[in-house]
Amino acid sequence: MVTQITKGIKISVDTFFQGTYYKEMKLHYAFEYSISIENQSSEVVQLNSRHWVILDSLNNEEVVNGEGVIGKKPVIRPGQIHKYKSGCLLASPFGAMYGYYRMINLSNTKKFNVIIPSFKLSAPFAIN
Repeated sequence: MVTQITKGIKISVDTFFQGTYYKEMKLHYAFEYSISIENQSSEVVQLNSRHWVILDSLNNEEVVNGEGVIGKKPVIRPGQIHKYKSGCLLASPFGAMYGYYRMINLSNTKKFNVIIPSFKLSAPFAIN
């Protein structure tokens, strides 16, 4: 598990290899990641958007921007934790992801970025 705290918001990430799949006649490696967003600050915040960079060991890079996470824009009060799971497909058995969440402090309407730490994606059968 990797963890990062930005402005009192703790992001923790766990990853899981889900198997191989064919998509568009090509072999892909499926990964699931589980994210925990813990508000350790004294302010109420809302997650508005996300920015991801997804890399694989073949030098492919995909940038993903979108509103919220899995269709939600959660409000996270002090001491609360919001958890969700998502996934990605890679063209190789190794890769990494990193990015940030765009948050808003609901008491003063200031927007800020919360870093999503870089985490590795690796198929266990491919590790020496």
